[in-house]
Amino acid sequence: MSDTLQPKKISKDEFTPKLVTALREGYNLEAFRRDAIAGLTVAIVALPLSMAIAIASHASPEKGLYTAIVAGFIISAFGGSRFQIGGPAGAFIVLLASIIDRHGFDGLLLVTLMAGFILLGVGLLRLGTYIKYVPHPVTVGFTAGIAVIIFVSQIKELLGLQLPGAEPAELVPKLEALWQSLPSLNSGATAIALLSVGVILVLRKFRPHWPGFLIAVVLAAVLAFALQLNVETITTRFGGIPRTLPFPALPAISFDKIILLLPDALAVALLGGIESLLSAVVADSMSGRRHRSNMELVAQGLANIASSVFGGITATGTIARTATNVRAGAHGPVAGMLHAGFILLFMLVAAPLAGYIPLSALAAILIVVAWNMAERAEFKLLLMNSKADAVVLLATFLLVIFVDLPTGIVVGVVLGCLMFMHRMAEAIDVETHHHVSEEPETEYKTEPGIIIHRISGAFFFGAASAVAATLERINEVPKAFILDFSQVPFVDSSAAHALHGFLNKVAKQGVPVYFTGASLHVRRELLRNGIKKPDVRYGESVESCIAAIKQGLDFDSSDE
Repeated sequence: MSDTLQPKKISKDEFTPKLVTALREGYNLEAFRRDAIAGLTVAIVALPLSMAIAIASHASPEKGLYTAIVAGFIISAFGGSRFQIGGPAGAFIVLLASIIDRHGFDGLLLVTLMAGFILLGVGLLRLGTYIKYVPHPVTVGFTAGIAVIIFVSQIKELLGLQLPGAEPAELVPKLEALWQSLPSLNSGATAIALLSVGVILVLRKFRPHWPGFLIAVVLAAVLAFALQLNVETITTRFGGIPRTLPFPALPAISFDKIILLLPDALAVALLGGIESLLSAVVADSMSGRRHRSNMELVAQGLANIASSVFGGITATGTIARTATNVRAGAHGPVAGMLHAGFILLFMLVAAPLAGYIPLSALAAILIVVAWNMAERAEFKLLLMNSKADAVVLLATFLLVIFVDLPTGIVVGVVLGCLMFMHRMAEAIDVETHHHVSEEPETEYKTEPGIIIHRISGAFFFGAASAVAATLERINEVPKAFILDFSQVPFVDSSAAHALHGFLNKVAKQGVPVYFTGASLHVRRELLRNGIKKPDVRYGESVESCIAAIKQGLDFDSSDE
């Protein structure tokens, strides 16, 4: 019984990277072949996607490549997931674009650096397990909200629109500005975008193993060049892509900047932690493996610190690329490290060619990504599942769309907790048994004058007042009360306070009270809150308490 109060043992492998585990198992040429094929497959997917995410985040395309190379390598080398692929993620687009618009790219570098240290600290403090307590309706709500915002944010590039001023950040003004700019629609850009979406969807249906994203952007670039279409490309907007990584350098740091950017850093760290662990869970479900949450967060922290130093954007585990890695037959983390190496090789060899990619083709990729992110079936299921889930889902979804991402997540989590506490409070039950001639036999052998209350469920602050009211509802003055705690998993101080009120009332009547069936954890919590002899007697069972009452004994059969 004492085991229940002992702290959970920490696995000696908790902070061992999965790369080390995989190498300990033995690594041969066949394993390397599998990792190389998977790494190349993922790199082909990540290449256009990384540039598209960076551009949508209001950064230049090479920033996405820097992130995929540097952060992607570190996440695989030091992470707690065997198959995790890290890099720039669509879930961050809204948040990063907002940070860059308000504080510039240098501000984002500092936010990424700070978020990295926050994630590192969360992992080292073993707080990663708590991130999994974010309610499912919240994750679906903010993911769907992000998908909507990404979709709307790409309409300008998708149609080649020319806005008279800066594109508004808020959803409704953005839609109004886009509508007013429809006369500037570029037919060439629209055609390229529609063709790209069509190619991706057709290949996904008939050739799912082919690199649809890459084929779409290559075809778009060839057509735009061959037909001399008047469309904006990476070169015309950004001047091409560098062929090397930048020299590492810390962003400008000051105390005032740290204070100013701390809320953004916390938001980035929270979203990064949630997204990376969700991705790790997906990999576990596909592979039958188990990830190490805290080691994964440590790696995410290190990766974001390094990404900031090398001029990249925020990184996290990416669900789609991780799933692609598993499906491609990866053996272990080496696949993710090779994926980063292949992207670096592309930069060294073929970076100038990327300059021909039309921006509308990259927008088309993000439109498809947003459509897949929306989780439409899960959204509909949660809406129909229960009113509580629907409230949490819609609140999160609407706040993400019309306010901002951090507000949506925080309010969603708070609402989810409130709904949970309400459900737990409603689940607690108090059964009252006493000896009357009309009452049929119960599981208890009751005696005249003895009232037995059986409490079932979590006895906490949300249910304390209701339980107290039930206990005090008996108007008669019995010989004794017995409270059966055998079905109570835990109590808190509010529950103890409610019991104090009950005990004070019956004490004035001179009626003894017996507690029975309490686990060691429950009893210690009650003792810590002052519930002890002579106010209450503790017994092993209902039967032993009844026997003690009949014999007039004053006992405590479980004294420590």
